[in-house]
Amino acid sequence: MPIGDICVRDVVTATRHTTVQEAARLMREYHVGDLLIVDGTNGSRVPVGIVTDRDIVVAVVALDLDPAMLSVGDIMASDLETVPENEGVFETIQQMRVAGVRRIPVVTRHGSLVGIVSIDDVIQLLAEEMGDLAKLITREQTKEAHSRR
Repeated sequence: MPIGDICVRDVVTATRHTTVQEAARLMREYHVGDLLIVDGTNGSRVPVGIVTDRDIVVAVVALDLDPAMLSVGDIMASDLETVPENEGVFETIQQMRVAGVRRIPVVTRHGSLVGIVSIDDVIQLLAEEMGDLAKLITREQTKEAHSRR
């Protein structure tokens, strides 16, 4: 299954120039723990970084800095891992594990933003698949019991 099939496509984004205060407000408003930072030209949104609620706490609040005076470009993680939308789920999991990231933007072959996948999304998918496998075991046992009568 391609990762593009399970990614969350309604991604909250900001630009490098968005203040940290505005970023925190966006996270609160949309109930998300991260913002993808994008550059855009001609309607395209290319992910260039990510800022998490933890980044804001560690890089701004803990240092008693003014969130209205800093931009997300000042604190974003710019070594951003991305994954093409046609990549397989298990290959994406491996990439996330190797990179040590809990979230990964999904992009087109040209690098434009499609969506984002978090470890929570992957766990939910795997849990559903495991549930289906458990149902298969039960069905097989029932079928075998009926055939022996």
